[in-house]
Amino acid sequence: MNRSGLLERLKSGREFDLLVIGGGATGCGVAVDAATRGLDVALVDRADFAQGTSSRSTKLVHGGVRYLEKAVLQCDREQFGLVREGLRERGFLLANAPHLAHAVRLLTPVPTWKDAGYMFAGLTLYDLLAGRLGLGHSRFVGKRAAERMFPTLRMGDYKAAVTYWDGQFNDARMAVALARTANAHGATCCNHVEVTHLIKEGGRLRGAELRDMLTGETWTLRAGGIINATGPMADTVRRMDDPGADEILKVSSGIHIVLEAGFTPPDLSLMIPKTEDGRVLFMIPWQNHVVFGTTDEHANPEHDPVPDVADIDYLLRYASKYLSRPVTRGDVRAVWSGLRPLVFAPGKGSTQELARTHVIEVSPAGLLTIAGGKWTSYRMMAQDTVDRADVAFGLNLTRPCVTRHLKVVGARGFIPGGHTEIAREYGVPVELAKALHGTYGDETGQVLTIARNENLGDRVHPDHPHIMAEVAFIVRNELAMRLVDVLVRRLPMGLLDVEHTLQAAPGVARIMAAELGWDAARTDAELQYLEAYLSGWRAPRD
Repeated sequence: MNRSGLLERLKSGREFDLLVIGGGATGCGVAVDAATRGLDVALVDRADFAQGTSSRSTKLVHGGVRYLEKAVLQCDREQFGLVREGLRERGFLLANAPHLAHAVRLLTPVPTWKDAGYMFAGLTLYDLLAGRLGLGHSRFVGKRAAERMFPTLRMGDYKAAVTYWDGQFNDARMAVALARTANAHGATCCNHVEVTHLIKEGGRLRGAELRDMLTGETWTLRAGGIINATGPMADTVRRMDDPGADEILKVSSGIHIVLEAGFTPPDLSLMIPKTEDGRVLFMIPWQNHVVFGTTDEHANPEHDPVPDVADIDYLLRYASKYLSRPVTRGDVRAVWSGLRPLVFAPGKGSTQELARTHVIEVSPAGLLTIAGGKWTSYRMMAQDTVDRADVAFGLNLTRPCVTRHLKVVGARGFIPGGHTEIAREYGVPVELAKALHGTYGDETGQVLTIARNENLGDRVHPDHPHIMAEVAFIVRNELAMRLVDVLVRRLPMGLLDVEHTLQAAPGVARIMAAELGWDAARTDAELQYLEAYLSGWRAPRD
């Protein structure tokens, strides 16, 4: 169903069982869980699906190696449980979205033989906790072997290294896949719709005033229960319910810089478990580029944060420290910032000390807030949220949660390695078929049919593996309504290379204009908005 049809549902005047506010990882996960249990659920987001934190992660599906260290050293059961949950959920995510997620190997250099033994023992425990959902075995690697595996790594005084396995995924497309999966099961998930006011009757929340951000139209939606899944903005929504509500979140910023391929091997990532100031850094090949981050600094909640120059320079210093190849501002193709919603814990001063666990709170008026957590555990968070909503709102659920083994849109008929047959069937290069297959899964044939029948096989940009048929498919099937929806999230070009994205924008805008009926003024406005949106994603030049 397209966005117009979804809006008709939202405006129909019927009462939904649940209204979910927030279209990121948690909100979309809640919509899937609720819809597959038979609930009539509406979800709205003032921007696009995953426009905030959920599209600006480090692209890892991980159990949390550093949480395991804290669990063992501090005998912290909460941290230990978080690792065990994360490893289990990592396995479910990779199985349920195999076209969007896969295993990735990471290498960690160690400075002393004692540290090498300690790290290897910890990673062996990490593997054991994963059990049958494990992705591979951790290995001890000598210094010379590490240098051969990672030729650009400056080993220096490091004695050896260890390797281990985690998962990697396309976070923005995962969120869109979840929203579409929920809609396929009867939910009404719609982007660019804002909650402007919560409605109370007799002291209880009974609905919300909504506004279409694209047209300005407003209306009232009634719901038996309201779920606040807005991530870093959770306290803002809580104050819509109760202006005097105390904060429950501390927000930290994660800064990433994106480099061209070649700074790391194509099949090996780098993890630095602790810098001099206690941060964890990752350097990860992704989408034929290298993502390097992240810092962990206190931040204030905002909808579209932009990176700070000091944090960019911080990452550049560390990149040059660990790589034999110099890294300068001129090597940076894009920079972006994501906010992490960490549950407030009295007595823990820094964001590095806070566990990435989740907390569910129900206000006296009935606003259920799900806060904290991480992408990897979105499914478990959603299950816990719907279970709590069942009790809080008297939903009388009779169906159990089925999301452990529920494949998302694009995954049901996905065959690993199937891109070779797709390339033969449609007469396209194998590399293009592989890129499309890893983006659309079992819907790849639909994209290539559009390319063949509508003469849309040209590249969006010569340096990126996307074709114009994808734009038409995305607009028709993936609820993309703005140029930035397509070029930053459905196709992650904005996250990878700002200049290339702006070069590709006019051609993409022409197709969107034809699909959505934009006139020249609207098309120009979209181009200007994209340029303004990405203006803070350029690295300052030397």
